[in-house]
Amino acid sequence: MNVVLLVNPAARGGAHTGSATRAAERLRESGVGVTVLSGGSASESSRLLRTAIELGTDAVAVAGGDGTVHLAIQELAGTDVRLGIIPAGTGNDMATALGLRELDAVAAADAIAAERTRRIDLARVTRADGSTAYFGSVLASGFDSRVNDRANAMRWPRGGSRYNIAILIEFLTLKGIPYEVDIELADGGRERLVGELVMATVGNGSHYGGGIPICPDADPEDGLLDLILVRPAGRLKLLGLLPRVYRGTHTTAREVSTFRIRGVRLSSPGVTAYADGDPIGALPLTVEVAPSALRVFTP
Repeated sequence: MNVVLLVNPAARGGAHTGSATRAAERLRESGVGVTVLSGGSASESSRLLRTAIELGTDAVAVAGGDGTVHLAIQELAGTDVRLGIIPAGTGNDMATALGLRELDAVAAADAIAAERTRRIDLARVTRADGSTAYFGSVLASGFDSRVNDRANAMRWPRGGSRYNIAILIEFLTLKGIPYEVDIELADGGRERLVGELVMATVGNGSHYGGGIPICPDADPEDGLLDLILVRPAGRLKLLGLLPRVYRGTHTTAREVSTFRIRGVRLSSPGVTAYADGDPIGALPLTVEVAPSALRVFTP
């Protein structure tokens, strides 16, 4: 097996070269051919990866966080080229969805060398201009996308705790946002909701923000997406909801509505959505499930 190992030193949170080096050494010890690619920017990394895939690599491994995994997904979606993840980022939520989060570089490399794979769904986003992109974990809009704005601008602390601090700061100015939500349900039926929401979140995976189970029942192999809508309530009531979000028990709260869906169109003025931890586009956006679109190595 020949593997392209992608590391993006420009990724947020610093270089992932240490994890990449350990993973490459372990893969070579296991008889796997490894070519390391390192772009100076996301666009350069994409070009290098695209060329490697065109030349016929068997698999792509990513040493980094959700942003670098997201970059690779754009090139691998709908192909038979396998993806391996060496968790080395701030959030690692895609690694969580695949059972890889707790693996160190050596263990993650072993999972690749063993060549056990499965197919998972992705979510495909269509923007107002017709351009498209894929994500693997969660798309956030509203309150949680504003939390991402703030967390991404923070230089301290590193790790998931920056999201906790950003949540508390944004909560101080929390208010409802006008939304139009057009839903294609799992059974093919349709539903339209118009009104104020605090947030609208679409999950292919269950976690975002460095381990928060915002869509606790999402399964990236079920051919569906999970939609979580939170309606405005008193600030104290919503503050009381936060501990339940961290435990993944918030979906039964009165202010929360959940849907199993094939797709959804989210529209709200002035709201930017995030997916896999990075901005993916301004609303309106259409999100649809792409069943079995990605082949991944699994431990």
